[in-house]
Amino acid sequence: MRRREFMMFLGGAAAAWPLPARAQKTKQIPKIGVLWHAGNEQEEAPYLNALRQGLRDLGYVEGHNMVLENRFANEQYERFNAQAAELAALKVHVLVAVTRSAAIAAQRATSTIPIVFILVADPVANKLVASFNRPGGNLTGLSQMALDLTGKRLEIFKEAIGISRLAFLVNPADRQYARVMVEETESASRQLQMTIKPIEISKPSDLEGAFSAMVQDDIKAVSVINDAMFWNERKQIATLALRHKMPSMFAIRAHVDDGGLISYGPSYQALFHRAAAYIDKILKGETPADLPVERPTKFELVINLKTARALGLDVPPMLLARADEVID
Repeated sequence: MRRREFMMFLGGAAAAWPLPARAQKTKQIPKIGVLWHAGNEQEEAPYLNALRQGLRDLGYVEGHNMVLENRFANEQYERFNAQAAELAALKVHVLVAVTRSAAIAAQRATSTIPIVFILVADPVANKLVASFNRPGGNLTGLSQMALDLTGKRLEIFKEAIGISRLAFLVNPADRQYARVMVEETESASRQLQMTIKPIEISKPSDLEGAFSAMVQDDIKAVSVINDAMFWNERKQIATLALRHKMPSMFAIRAHVDDGGLISYGPSYQALFHRAAAYIDKILKGETPADLPVERPTKFELVINLKTARALGLDVPPMLLARADEVID
């Protein structure tokens, strides 16, 4: 065989040889689906930014080597089912579910796509995982310990305001969560010799009438369940509480940033930042079944002293000294 023909033969043979597996397979850019409870990116900005920052810290840059598929339920929990099914059909690599209702919808939508939930009070009781240490299925994530902190929150509120009868606002859209939180709050209130009156708020337009009814019933303080709708309506709640001279207690500091009196609970932004670590581990091959559900370890007491003054309230100096942050 002549040299030229031999070289042509080698070239043709090389073209026919299979490429190495790594070269054959184009690396897929991970798609991360997120079920949010609010209406748009702006409303979720503090937590969406915390999630994005957590991902950036681990080397994931949106639009470069990672895609975020955000879906917003706009406080209409029934939309979670359709949105979860849509994300499952897109074959996202990880599905992030914010709140219990979103996690349940995601669980219905897929048994194969890994799911990371955030802000679920008791994932075991809700049958999302078999246990905190060994989730056992395709779900894992972060609990915000809403039930565990109920008694401590009431204790702080009583110390701050010296009032033993108060309203407790709940959203019946998530009936099971509302029922459990009311039971836990009533149990804790009895131990503290306090009286709680649960008040159901189904939609934001119910709030103004509810506060007027509280005043008629001689209720002088209000505690608010950590619920997506109430978080979204935090400015309206703060305004109504101030107008009716009513001290207010919350689980989420964003309420206090926007005029509420006191909050005690974990840093929600820290939880969203931490969720990125779960996403990273799953994308690198770990399974939700083997990733323990995390509980928060740091809790923040935040007091709005400007609101206290507007209410004519003297917050005990010892409580102010214990606060992680005092807004003045």
